[in-house]
Amino acid sequence: MFKNLLLAALTLVAGCQQPDYAVITKEKGETVYVEVEVPGETIYVEVPEYIEIEVPVEHGDIWVDSFRQPNVVDGIDILWVVDRSGSMHIYNSNLLAGVQAMLSALPTSNWRLVMISADPNDSVLSTEFPLVPGDDIADAEAMLNTLGNGPFEEGFNSVYQYMVHNPYSLTWMRPEAGLLVVFVSDEEEQSNVEYPNYSDFINWYRTQRAGSVFMASIVNHETSVSMCSWGVSPMDVGQRYMDATNALSGVVLDICDTDWSPGVTDATHSVDPYEKLKLTHIPDPTSAIRVFINGVLNYDWYYSSSDNTIYFTVIPSSGALVEIGYLYYSAQDTGDTGQ
Repeated sequence: MFKNLLLAALTLVAGCQQPDYAVITKEKGETVYVEVEVPGETIYVEVPEYIEIEVPVEHGDIWVDSFRQPNVVDGIDILWVVDRSGSMHIYNSNLLAGVQAMLSALPTSNWRLVMISADPNDSVLSTEFPLVPGDDIADAEAMLNTLGNGPFEEGFNSVYQYMVHNPYSLTWMRPEAGLLVVFVSDEEEQSNVEYPNYSDFINWYRTQRAGSVFMASIVNHETSVSMCSWGVSPMDVGQRYMDATNALSGVVLDICDTDWSPGVTDATHSVDPYEKLKLTHIPDPTSAIRVFINGVLNYDWYYSSSDNTIYFTVIPSSGALVEIGYLYYSAQDTGDTGQ
């Protein structure tokens, strides 16, 4: 980085005429002599000159933290897409605990939650009234028990069939609300005909709710990283679910984790509007922090050094791209390495 030091300049005017001039000499970048043509004679005038001096200074690295504000000011609709095949019954208690964690983490108003089967033949016929604020784990368990035991493990297609071809979904799902889908399965996603690649489903899903869509997956991981006490068959690894969830920067949990609550809570909070952002690094205190919203410099915020966090005094609007730029010194950085 260089600082530009500009010296003063002098403009010469002879009478009403703009003089012709030429630089004919220069002394160490400090002085120039200008030839001025005046009728009948030529004179030389010593004048200051605009010069640019490059002065190297010590500086840190540039870092930009960013996020796009979720479009959830009009509430959030939630779909839990659950594999109800026989092998899944051992996870019922964890599933209900996960739903309870979500109910506890959700705001006190403006959300709706429905569980559907991962079998599209069942989900397209489902007419379960959603859970709403005030409902509890007993209501969630009653809803879980209504799900059919369809044999097909097609979570992607089940979401599509429920949202597009099930008339009942139109009675409670709101086009203006955000959408969170949580997949729960101990098998791989198998909507291979409708969605040969996971990205085919993501391409459709992203067109919903003006792009304010979110995802979480609670699935089997490969044996080398699995928390299961048994070897996981490669055909049961939920890779397509994980790839789709990662494409949306969602939360992926291991189905064999004995406590889903922390991950489910994280997934729930992922749809909350940003009111603050913890910075990835500790900014250089001698440099300025810059916040841009949709490319425009913004001042409706303040920085707290005690927790290395930007707090917004005016919450960025739905869909806004927020970028926070600053300098930091990597060698001295002891801040959080994640958002």
